[in-house]
Formats: sequence, structure tokens, C-alpha cells
Amino acid sequence: MAKYSTGSGGGGGDGGACELCGREDTKLSRANVAGADLLVCSDCAPHDDTAQRRGSGRGGGGGGGSGGRDGDEPSRKKRAAQNVAKAMDASTGDSRHWEEEGTDYEEDRLPYLVKGYGEVVTGARQDAGMTVDELAAELGVDAEQVHAVEEGRAARAGVGGSTVRGIEEVLDVSLVDE
Repeated sequence: MAKYSTGSGGGGGDGGACELCGREDTKLSRANVAGADLLVCSDCAPHDDTAQRRGSGRGGGGGGGSGGRDGDEPSRKKRAAQNVAKAMDASTGDSRHWEEEGTDYEEDRLPYLVKGYGEVVTGARQDAGMTVDELAAELGVDAEQVHAVEEGRAARAGVGGSTVRGIEEVLDVSLVDE
């Protein structure tokens, strides 16, 4: 089952969801991200702090490009830390700390989604004779959000819960695992 933030997860190579981004993946690996031991997909594996310490040959002005990936590092690390914080909050059930001190969390949180939700949406949309653009217009969202849902990457794309609920209503499907 794909989750916005899992806090725990099955894995060890037998499938599940990445505990950092929520993407369903059959090959998860262990990574230490901001002090948390997580099961992560190949896209999130570069966030592994132990790997970065071992291969710290990235800094210092070498290599072929200026800017590029090094300029993205602080925001990637910040996002990773935020995802770990969300997972920790979800596992403890106590959000008072974040409510008192503030968060960068989206108000429209993505609910837990059923496994294979992307295929469900794609099939229902096609059965309804709608294009991605038509569904997006009906929902009043950008077509990229509908694409993200259909591709099974709603969590990584920051799709809100209201968009998922709208898709359920328009296409008469069940996407939320309640």
C-alpha cells in the first residue's frame, strides 16, 4: 500500500513503499537519512548519509559543470529531513511539537492510498472517455497533478488530499485506504 509517510515498512527486497517519498518499489534498500534508518527506493538512495560520508569526493570545484547538482544539495537534504520528521510524527501520533513551533507541512495532506492507485485512475479516466487535461480542468488543478497520480507518484509530486478526493468523486473510484 502506498503511503504519504510510512514510519515503518515491509521491505527487504520484497516490495513495498519507499519510506522517504512513498513510491511503490520492488527493490528497496536501507539508508540512514538524517539519523533515521529507512527503506528507500533507488531515487532516494542518494540521501543516505553514510554513503555521502564514504564518498565525499564531490565538493571543491572539480568536475564538468558549474552549479548543477551541488546547488540542489541543501534543498534535497532539507526535504529528506522534513520527510523523516513527518514519518516520526506519524509514528508517534503526537503533533503538538509541530503545532506549537510551526511546520512547512501542506494543509491538504495526502491520505493513505490503495496499492496500484495510478492504474485505477488511468483506467477509470479512459473508461469515462476523458483526457488528462479534461480531468484536470474538471478538478481545477494542473494536469501535472493528474499525471503524478496516474504514475503512482502523488506523494513525491505534492498532490493534495482534496485532489485525490476530487478524482474519486469525478471518476467514481476508491483510492483512499481507510
